[in-house]
Amino acid sequence: MAENSSCCTPEGSCHSGGTDVDAGAVTTTYRVTGMTCGHCEGAVSAEIGEIAGVSAVQAVAATGLVTVTSKAPLDEEAVRAAVDEAGYELVGQAA
Repeated sequence: MAENSSCCTPEGSCHSGGTDVDAGAVTTTYRVTGMTCGHCEGAVSAEIGEIAGVSAVQAVAATGLVTVTSKAPLDEEAVRAAVDEAGYELVGQAA
């Protein structure tokens, strides 16, 4: 067994794989209507995840919030098109 069997890195990151979030990453939270379940979350996350520069997406149906981490600020119309493609409606950035 490895000496350090934790999945967490010394910096506190608890995900596996080689795609660590860059220090200069931008995190934006959007409000999306119509999500009601885990399938909805997955559909929205998958479509937004296809946008160039996106490194992470977390959609929460219960709150209607979708948090996106990207290398640079995203064009809101690109996010709107991705959400529309998934079958939901982007209200805009969350306050």
